[in-house]
Amino acid sequence: MSNPHHHIREAIINALPDIAAHLPLDCDLFVIACRPGKDDFDLVLPSPEANLNNALDALRRQGLTIDGANAYKRAVCDLVVGALAFGKQNNNPPPKGHWGQEFWDIGRAEGERQEELTKALAQVREQRDALLGAAQEALRVIDRIKPAGHGNGTQVRLAAAIDKATA
Repeated sequence: MSNPHHHIREAIINALPDIAAHLPLDCDLFVIACRPGKDDFDLVLPSPEANLNNALDALRRQGLTIDGANAYKRAVCDLVVGALAFGKQNNNPPPKGHWGQEFWDIGRAEGERQEELTKALAQVREQRDALLGAAQEALRVIDRIKPAGHGNGTQVRLAAAIDKATA
């Protein structure tokens, strides 16, 4: 049994020169046939010198938008999200000159910022622990000089601050 897809393709290819003869010389010609939601009958037949980017530009001028679902947009979004994630992890950079490099760089900058914040947080915690230890030691010294319950307001405030910090 012959393939109807093949026969239609051949008919379109045979008709392209006749159609192109009626177009201005600098026009790109494309014939596209598809079944919405199915890929069993996709035909994209450009003339030999045609550029697919020009076809996309023409479709956009006719109202094609990025709204709505399609596999191409999902693939682009997956690449962007992946580049951001890999950049944040400083892993698997895109090839030199690849358009995803910008997104990888954004992710890398965010990863560096997070690393800086994590280091700063660790330093703050170390400083807090050191200050807490010094305050606890100071309170022990004060308690030896003036037992709890007989201390002054500073001693009470220091003990309350230590309790709050260790809670």
